[in-house]
Amino acid sequence: MVAPACDPGQGGRASFVSRRFDLDTADSSPILHISAQGLYRTFVNGQRIGNDLLTPGWTCYDNRLAYQSYDLSGHAVAGENAIVIWLADGWFRSPIMWRSSEITNCWGKRVGTIAEVELDGNVVLTTDTDWRSGLLPVTRSGIYYGEDYDARLETLKESHGVDAIDFDISRLVPHEIAPVRELAPIPPRRSWSDAEGRMILDFGQNVAGYVRYRVRGEAGSTVQVEHSEVLDPDGALDNRNYRGARGATRYTLKGDGEESYAPSFTWMGYRYARISVEGQAEVDAITSVPISSVPEAAGGFVCAVPAVNTLVDNTIWSQRANFIEVPTDCPQRDERLGWTGDVQVFAGTACWLADCERFLRKFLRDVRHDQRDNGAISHVSPDPTRLHPQRFDGDWAGSTGWGDVITILPWQLYLHYGRTEVLHESLPAMVRWIDYLWSVSDGPIIRPSPTWGKRGFTFGDWLQPRGNNHKPQPTIADDCVATLYHFISTDLVARIAGIVGDHATAQRAGERADAIRQAFEHEYFSASGRLAHNDQTSYALAFLHDLVPARHVGAAKDYFRRVIEDADYCIGTGFVGTPALLPALTKCGMADIAEKMLLNRRMPGWLYQVDRGATTVWERWDAIRPDGTLQDPVMNSFNHYAYGAVCQWLFEDVAGVKPTEDGPGFDSVRIRPTVLPKLGHVAMWHDCRHGRIEAGWRIEGNRVAYSLTLPPGAAGVIPSGAFSGLTLHGQPLEIPRVGLKLAAGAHVIGFDLEQP
Repeated sequence: MVAPACDPGQGGRASFVSRRFDLDTADSSPILHISAQGLYRTFVNGQRIGNDLLTPGWTCYDNRLAYQSYDLSGHAVAGENAIVIWLADGWFRSPIMWRSSEITNCWGKRVGTIAEVELDGNVVLTTDTDWRSGLLPVTRSGIYYGEDYDARLETLKESHGVDAIDFDISRLVPHEIAPVRELAPIPPRRSWSDAEGRMILDFGQNVAGYVRYRVRGEAGSTVQVEHSEVLDPDGALDNRNYRGARGATRYTLKGDGEESYAPSFTWMGYRYARISVEGQAEVDAITSVPISSVPEAAGGFVCAVPAVNTLVDNTIWSQRANFIEVPTDCPQRDERLGWTGDVQVFAGTACWLADCERFLRKFLRDVRHDQRDNGAISHVSPDPTRLHPQRFDGDWAGSTGWGDVITILPWQLYLHYGRTEVLHESLPAMVRWIDYLWSVSDGPIIRPSPTWGKRGFTFGDWLQPRGNNHKPQPTIADDCVATLYHFISTDLVARIAGIVGDHATAQRAGERADAIRQAFEHEYFSASGRLAHNDQTSYALAFLHDLVPARHVGAAKDYFRRVIEDADYCIGTGFVGTPALLPALTKCGMADIAEKMLLNRRMPGWLYQVDRGATTVWERWDAIRPDGTLQDPVMNSFNHYAYGAVCQWLFEDVAGVKPTEDGPGFDSVRIRPTVLPKLGHVAMWHDCRHGRIEAGWRIEGNRVAYSLTLPPGAAGVIPSGAFSGLTLHGQPLEIPRVGLKLAAGAHVIGFDLEQP
């Protein structure tokens, strides 16, 4: 690993290292292996190598650092060649976290690169102290800052040497996921000028990415692009929610005919852009360029209600924008961190909408590395606070709902992709996590600390709406939600340990889960079957995870229905309650209530934000109030995927295709659609490891026509008692007690429409 001797440090002008090298032949394929501390881009003989973005990516750099390999065929020539490697701060040393907790130089103070060129099995070039270095036209860059570029400085000068960096090469691993790539550019939908003559553009879609443009003008003129997710009432950019993130680019012209620019080492979260020109310059060919680690869709869902289809599309765009190397919370403000709670609740939906197996398994490696000695799981991963504990009051780890990512994420990966390796890899960390949970209050009921950073602190049902001051909605208490998740994770560990053959752990976790179940009933159920806090989250999680005692099921269902009716079918759940809400209602036979909640267009509701023009999923149910004002101009993201977790229910319950524990990886799927008449019709598709699954239903009088196509290697099971009046390819059938098995192929199924 070598560092440019001219590097001015974090926040300064970016730098490069370079070397000339000879090749005896161009007939073979030379391979470049390369990584860096910071971010890099490579050029050989003046041509950029590869189209990957933000390499080498983001990991727990003290644990491992990814490297990439590129075929230099067509770039390298026989004889002398020149390699130039651009370096920038990136995640490695850019300021990270929000301003009050900001860390600079988190993983180190020096950017650097390690590289070699291999030809026919022989190493013909390595980074060593014979390399040279100099400064780049990138005068400043940062993850939150954006980028400044002065095209007048594009003639690179080798002004310094390099310094060898002490680096443990055993930390190098091949890039673990698909690289970040550009998606198709988006042209502006409309544009106008503000009172100061600056151009404002609406690209019509909130994305994570950057603005690319062409420009002509005089040398020294500048073009600045600022970004925002929303506009103020006067049509001006409102990016107060960027907080300490500048989130802008500034380009200085060299004045040499047509020039083009897009940043190299950063991205922004935005829908709108404002372009300011100083000097003499004209800008054209402006496009918005989204970027993502998961650019290809793996599933889709449509129905006859356009707003529901938009909700699914918005969720896909939020996933793309936040799946950039790490599953982040948001792509715009001074945060962009791998919050474990967000991806925990979204994991199932993520796997429906994109091929996420490699991406999420890589993230789990970071989560496991960040796990504390006492078993607590970090709130975010990769976790900057772990390396700088002196900067924080207490430990940023151990919240229920967030730490449970270590059990729930591997489980969803197992269900969707069918491989037990992810369970084996994570089981020891799972066991340490549930042991930590038990230790918080030395027993099954967890009584969390109310203070952030203290042992046992929980975020609870984060951002749960609470109504107004005149009639607030009931909300779940921290101890109840913590105990619910204590059970969820412990029960999962018992099941997972059984699958991987660790029977002692399975028995211990199973006995502990039974103890939590009994304690939960004693602590939170009244004699009448009413849950202690009588709120939507408590009932949803308790029903979905079978924590309602049989003798209380009828009464608890009535209470569950009543608390939703009292809220006039508006949502009363936050981050951890929302994914469970509609699945629990469906499980309880209250599809009519689920339908009303899904289609509610008032705030709080999924379609309220769609009607307000959202093109991604919001962080807050009331991010924009009915009067058009922002709920909180600073702590407010318009691109957070967590509430998009409802899409899992659309695939698994409404369209009726669900991966099973007995046949993971879509070897066997449960087939049980829930017909919501107001959706009109439904169609879904999903590309699983066996091929494409398609399903859909439509209503024909008092009957439902359901079509299903399963690829070779996949089979379906219709559970006993699922439908009345079942027909298969027009022939009446009785569903056996063990369920009706369906082989791969196309199936036409009919059944009676349940009357309300």
